[in-house]
Amino acid sequence: MECEWKPDEQGLQQILQLLKESQSPDTSTQRSVQQRLEQLNQYPDFNNYLIFVLTKLKSEDEPTRSLSGLILKNNVKAHYQNFPNGVSDFIKSECLQNIGDSSPLIRATVGILITTIASKGELQNWPELLPKLCLLLDSEDYNTCEGAFGALQKICEDSAEILDSDMLDRPLNIMIPKFLQFFKHSSPKIRSHAIACVNQFIISRTQALMLHIDPFIENLFALATDEEPEVRKNVCRALVMLLEVRLDRLLPHMHNIIEYMLQRTQDHDENVALEACEFWLTLAEQPVCKEVLCGHLSQLTPVLVNGMKYSEIDIILLKGDIEEDEAIPDNEQDIRPRFHRSRTVAQQHEGDGIEEEEDEDDELDDDDTISDWNLRKCSAAALDVLANVFRDDLLLHILPLLKELLFHPEWVVKESGILVLGAIAEGCMQGMIPYLPELIPHLVQCLSDKKALVRSITCWTLSRYAHWVVSQPPDIYLKPLMTELLKRILDSNKRVQEAACSAFATLEEEACTELVPYLAFILDTLVFAFSKYQHKNLLILYDAIGTLADSVGHHLNKPEYIQMLMPPLIQKWNQLKDEDKDLFPLLECLSSVATALQSGFLPYCEPVYQRCVNLVQKTLAQAMLHQSQPDQYEAPDKDFMIVALDLLSGLAEGLGGTIEQLVARSNILTLMYQCMQDKMPEVRQSSFALLGDLTKACFQHVKPCIADFMPILGTNLNPELISVCNNATWAIGEISIQMGPEMQPYIAMVLHQLVEIINRPNTPKTLLENTAITIGRLGYVCPQEVAPMLQQFIRPWCTSLRNIRDNEEKDSAFRGICTMISVNPGGVVQDFIFFCDAVASWVNPKDDLRDMFYKILHGFKNQVGEENWRRFSDQFPMPLKERLATFYGV
Repeated sequence: MECEWKPDEQGLQQILQLLKESQSPDTSTQRSVQQRLEQLNQYPDFNNYLIFVLTKLKSEDEPTRSLSGLILKNNVKAHYQNFPNGVSDFIKSECLQNIGDSSPLIRATVGILITTIASKGELQNWPELLPKLCLLLDSEDYNTCEGAFGALQKICEDSAEILDSDMLDRPLNIMIPKFLQFFKHSSPKIRSHAIACVNQFIISRTQALMLHIDPFIENLFALATDEEPEVRKNVCRALVMLLEVRLDRLLPHMHNIIEYMLQRTQDHDENVALEACEFWLTLAEQPVCKEVLCGHLSQLTPVLVNGMKYSEIDIILLKGDIEEDEAIPDNEQDIRPRFHRSRTVAQQHEGDGIEEEEDEDDELDDDDTISDWNLRKCSAAALDVLANVFRDDLLLHILPLLKELLFHPEWVVKESGILVLGAIAEGCMQGMIPYLPELIPHLVQCLSDKKALVRSITCWTLSRYAHWVVSQPPDIYLKPLMTELLKRILDSNKRVQEAACSAFATLEEEACTELVPYLAFILDTLVFAFSKYQHKNLLILYDAIGTLADSVGHHLNKPEYIQMLMPPLIQKWNQLKDEDKDLFPLLECLSSVATALQSGFLPYCEPVYQRCVNLVQKTLAQAMLHQSQPDQYEAPDKDFMIVALDLLSGLAEGLGGTIEQLVARSNILTLMYQCMQDKMPEVRQSSFALLGDLTKACFQHVKPCIADFMPILGTNLNPELISVCNNATWAIGEISIQMGPEMQPYIAMVLHQLVEIINRPNTPKTLLENTAITIGRLGYVCPQEVAPMLQQFIRPWCTSLRNIRDNEEKDSAFRGICTMISVNPGGVVQDFIFFCDAVASWVNPKDDLRDMFYKILHGFKNQVGEENWRRFSDQFPMPLKERLATFYGV
């Protein structure tokens, strides 16, 4: 053994002084401490001092010792590979000797340090660690056993994958049986550690655990009623995960497990109840849910409904007793970052607008600022998913409860009833319909309840029934609902304002042009809210205005509406600095407004256009500086550039050809060339959307750059990045229509990738449709180049375009396919039935396109002869046969 390292007394005092100072609340002291720590890191044995203070200097107070360990942990994270061998060995041996320190704080700190070193040296450079910790579990000394278990639990959390790999010779084969022995330990803390360790290996179906799955489950059952909440919580967590991965093993015991989880969901410890409540969420996703749960619905329903009441602590945290807070400025920490969803170009389908978009905003976000997930939200989410599984069968159990809740004198109970009504809206909609004529007016009345928390939940619940409201005569439900919701948008309580704005946005999406008669009234309210709202709700207000523009479209383009709406928007626009993140929602909002107003936006477009170009330019410049001198310059927030590109797309789409003079006077094409090569996919995605929109609006400015742009578009046809690939594909199609035969030199750069994408399994619908349209358009302008490959894409081409609406893009694509068939008729022979089906999907093609179809169909029939045609067309489904006979006489 080399001689033991000893600290120098003077150095030790210096470091202790530093540790004391770093606990000072003064920020300037903290900064100088940070600097001195950085300097001390130059000395290799600085880390020896730190471990010495943590493990040996028992005379010091615990917070100082622990802090020394945490600073050491940060050094390990940052510089471990530069530690001299002697130093890292000293730290390792000190950790293992002191894992059983008598102080829980020091034990925990040593445990964190061990885990950090393990994750740095990835365990294989410290082969004695796991055997030693497992050995210490058997120690007679409680502190040693508890300390070792604490460290093992952290290692299992951090390094679960490595523990189950061949690199370490599969230590889990020894560890898991060992952990299982401790499920019966006399100390609740140890029992809890043992389950928590094993729980890390359930979801990954780790083999070492699967071998012991039966004893594991038996041991869990034995601990089911443990007096320690932490143990019950870990038992519940284990059962929830087993439900996902080893349902087969739980099924024989399912009746008892459900009975048990019913009790635990009512556990007096909220953390246990929350963990147990997750069980119902997970069970609802299993196909066996209906079968195993139907007998328990009558017990489960009241338990979930009961869990949906605000607890007293919730109400305090939510400041539920403060009714009027509109004048209190927001706390900036409470404002969540919003994520901008970049533009994706999509096709419209038969019989609807755009359907693909999933609703993410519909979640139960009524109290998003306190602990994000609690028993109330989990119970409501469980009721929501179970309503989707059991549909109206759930109503048998819910309706009797609802009657009592909705008219209850205590506001907390009434509020939970309104939440229940919202939670079941999606799953039980059919069964609820008979009650809605009575319920909706009752809810509209609740919108003016004296408790703010009742008003806010009522907004949410009504939004869940917006679809039904809109399907009824507007005067009976829509008008009163809208009138009251608009009052709530101007509520004196901020939470109610927020809930009302979100609910109104949902109503706008459902009602669309039904709102047109009330536009003046709606805009009045939204514009008044501008002057009233604090920071956080302003951001939601932008969203409500943007959604309104998307929903009513060109109906917004009236001078009196523009007069109301644009001045406050532009005023905010002028107040905001270029670095202010509030620009995102405002830019998104303006993008929708510009698209809706079209020519009506002209008077405002120049400053908006200019600023967007500046934002792109600034961001690119900052990125260049950061790349060349990363120490001097911070990386820019590229979201500014993405949102600006998207707004420019909105302007190009809304203003069409009139954007030409703005493009002429700016360097947007040069900037776009840089954006199209950015390493961040979202930047490329938005720049390709803008390229397509500018191609449509003012091709004369894009054309000189085509030789530079096309190779970049070609390299972005990578379906791993769906949205980038989709927008690049769409832009190529738009360019080809403008280029015509001059597209010829560029076909080879893109055609093979496009054909590969259209033949890939599992390609999303939007990308397939855009790929098919672009291939069709390329074939339209350069049939000689594309037609030879016809056979390789005709079948997926036909199947992906049969569902989209008749429109310009579909028209040019089909002209292309017909032109290619006339160049290479052999390419379509084997898949001719698919072509027939695609032709039949047209509702009314233009006359000359209909002639093209006619010629191809009759040409094929004449080619094969009457007899063969009859045999061929007998395979057609009836509707297809009839359509072709009616429209094309074949």
